[in-house]
Amino acid sequence: MSEFQYYEFLAVDRPLTGPEMRALRAITSRAEITPTSLVNTYQWGDFKGNPTTLMRKYFDAFLYYANWGTHTLMLRLPRRLLDGKTASRYCAAESAAARVAGSHVILEFHSEDESGDWEGEPEGWLASIIPVRGELAAGDRRALYLAWLLCAQTGELRDTAREPPVPDGLGTLSSALSAFADFLRIDRELIAVAAERSAAPPTAPTRRKLRQWLQRLPPDERDTVLSRLVTGEDPGLRTELWREIARGEEPDDKRRASARESGPRTVATLLRAAAEQKQRRPGMRNTVRAADADE
Repeated sequence: MSEFQYYEFLAVDRPLTGPEMRALRAITSRAEITPTSLVNTYQWGDFKGNPTTLMRKYFDAFLYYANWGTHTLMLRLPRRLLDGKTASRYCAAESAAARVAGSHVILEFHSEDESGDWEGEPEGWLASIIPVRGELAAGDRRALYLAWLLCAQTGELRDTAREPPVPDGLGTLSSALSAFADFLRIDRELIAVAAERSAAPPTAPTRRKLRQWLQRLPPDERDTVLSRLVTGEDPGLRTELWREIARGEEPDDKRRASARESGPRTVATLLRAAAEQKQRRPGMRNTVRAADADE
């Protein structure tokens, strides 16, 4: 089989300017370049640009596919929406890394598989994954935890390393998170084992409950909360407020309490449990399905 490489970049937060598009055209004469994307394929030769440099300067997402088994994904988010220290807590190896680049954080994910199996055309993969960036910007940490699982799966973490905080909703992945996990070949059984400590995400309160909760707040605190919601300075605030309003009513409070009491699990514990589950469920594909609600 001949070599095949696919490069796709997306600009999400702002379109490319004319001078920027001309600068990109100077790098590659073959690429399809629009104000929001650059796409190029190679069956011989290599891309002359540096994806990391292009991500720093122009783009918010990048996907690379090579038919010899390499999958690479990069996402860029403003630091005001994703703290670099938080990202590095989950992404601290070769398979998943977080780097601060000026006012942004760049997440880089890699997966290798030398089996040589052809996996179909990569067009459309980035479109199915890109909503993960919005989920991260809104305070959803599931993609970061999945990236940590990838590092554990590839043997880049010590057996005694302890897992970072497990986010809610790991057992019910969105369609985009499912595509993210599939693209990076994260083991389905490993995700299922990790999700045993993950509570269901908080649901939106009714207007009546929201009104009652706001009325109980002191005026100064209520004004602060509303201001933060309107300005969007804290992307995870809405979810935290939902959880606070529903506190004491969610059945998963017991699961959270149990997880706190037993402490974080080690890499070895998770990998062993995933292997045992795989033995009990032979023939399962190494993929993740989206929750029924997302079908």
